[in-house]
Amino acid sequence: MAKLNVNIDHVATLRQQRLGKEPSTAKAAKIVEAAGADGITIHLREDRRHIQDFDVYAIKKIVKSKLNLEMGASKDIIKVALKVRPDWVTLVPEKRQELTTEGGLDVAGQKNKLKNIVTEFHKKNILVSMFIDPDMKQVKASKETGADFIEIHTGTYADVKTKKAEDKEFLKIKEAAILAKILGLRINAGHGLNYENVQCLRKLDLIEEFSIGHSIISSAIFLGLEKAVKNMIRLVK
Repeated sequence: MAKLNVNIDHVATLRQQRLGKEPSTAKAAKIVEAAGADGITIHLREDRRHIQDFDVYAIKKIVKSKLNLEMGASKDIIKVALKVRPDWVTLVPEKRQELTTEGGLDVAGQKNKLKNIVTEFHKKNILVSMFIDPDMKQVKASKETGADFIEIHTGTYADVKTKKAEDKEFLKIKEAAILAKILGLRINAGHGLNYENVQCLRKLDLIEEFSIGHSIISSAIFLGLEKAVKNMIRLVK
């Protein structure tokens, strides 16, 4: 049975719009865990557009399940990760101009650099995942770095417009997952997944954990909005 790791970055996105204290990422993490999630994911980006350093430290202190820190392979972020010591890190590509992560990491093109980073994290007993497109070359390269996991980038699968295109992307994900399993890699998947498209991937029975955030936070606005309004009406009246 697959597990769910919830990305709470966009709780911080809302907070950073006013640079205030609300909403609290720590409170969000507690609610997510209480709801039964298997772990928390946060992405500490170089530009600190949502999650801040203090979020990482605070969430690490309170998480009772598992903490996955998504990060670029920069010295600054690596330093934070080694100090915080999350349960695992997921290495992702970053572009300052992008709205969200646009694709998988080119592991094959920087294998030696990433191998050294994996070794550094393993010394601190931190597991490492490579966020990659469903590409055989990248799966093999991930194994060669010594990584423990791959996280298959499902963004293309999530964005397709036709059933034919969806089937094509699904097959790529399936083949990448099968190869990863043969190589002894653990398999996660995420990006762009929602309440509809995750159902087909779940049936693969190859993916250990799904990392989903945006669709959950988006849904929460509506599922919880009525109660929030009623609570405020009660207070002001």
